Amino acid sequence: MVRTGSASVAAGPTLAVVAREAGVSVPTASKVVNGREDVAPETRRRVTEALDRLGYVRRPRFDAAKTPGLVDLVVHSLDTSWSGAVLHGVEAAAHDAGLEIVVSAGLTRTRGARPERGWLDKLIARGSSGVLFNLAELTASQYAWLEQHRIPFVMIDPVLEPPPGVVSVGAANWHGGVTATEHLLALGHERIAVVAGHQRKMCSNARVAGYRSALASAGIRHRPEYVRHAGFDESVAHRRTLDLLDLPDPPTAVFVCSDRMALGVYQALAERGLSVPDDMSVVGFDDLPEARWISPALTTVRQPLSEMAATALRLLVRMMDGDRPESTRTELSTRLVERSSTAVPRQGWSG
Repeated sequence: MVRTGSASVAAGPTLAVVAREAGVSVPTASKVVNGREDVAPETRRRVTEALDRLGYVRRPRFDAAKTPGLVDLVVHSLDTSWSGAVLHGVEAAAHDAGLEIVVSAGLTRTRGARPERGWLDKLIARGSSGVLFNLAELTASQYAWLEQHRIPFVMIDPVLEPPPGVVSVGAANWHGGVTATEHLLALGHERIAVVAGHQRKMCSNARVAGYRSALASAGIRHRPEYVRHAGFDESVAHRRTLDLLDLPDPPTAVFVCSDRMALGVYQALAERGLSVPDDMSVVGFDDLPEARWISPALTTVRQPLSEMAATALRLLVRMMDGDRPESTRTELSTRLVERSSTAVPRQGWSG
């Protein structure tokens, strides 16, 4: 609320004030607010900065109670089987709820500290009733914008811990790390490494914590040199595996925190003339289609991606109806899927 003298102005500055501040006409300012394309980039920049500087509130052009038919799904990319599983889950749940989905890829990236306001404005213009974000890393400004415009949203597997009150759905990553490591321990492995994802990513840290917990419960000392971060990148996982093999006391098994990275692990082992699982046991995480296609088929921890996405959609529908979930964090269980990439350690192998 902006106060001027004794008067209260709940609505904030008018569009005319914004236009004057940016040095443009009111119709031009209106085009920017409504996400129109026919505005020069420099003009759009000036208007957007004026909107932010003056705290102009862009009123939603939809009424969730009257037009609940459209929901946005924002994914990190569309070229992975991970995204395909998420899309499948959302589509099935949306069909049951009588909703239509608009899919966007990679639109939550930021330029400096400023969110990509163009897409957010289009969200308002097309009348979307809510948003699902998958693997998103939103800025404080983006969170504030969504809250300011009273747009319901749910995070699917957020990159970082969301702010208090933000509703999210994920997998039991810590338990998955425990399960993967306990499986290797039960086979007789003690020299167990982990190829992790991003050090700053919530799910990766939870999986590594589960790995460490399982080792501690088995009375096995944690070896820092056995923990390698590869940022969920297949080629980096390949290099990190070679580093592990070059250790004086290389591991006999490795827990890889994504199936995609496991492909890089397989490649590194093949280059060294080593076989899976005779020379090295490998456990992945995700249970993507790739886990069944590679040879030998990958033992992995299944996280229910489609179910996570469907759960998020159902939570979003409740929020669109004005019902706030009792818990802001929903975790779905993971389970080990045993295939052919793990076996008892070969006696006497030292890398």
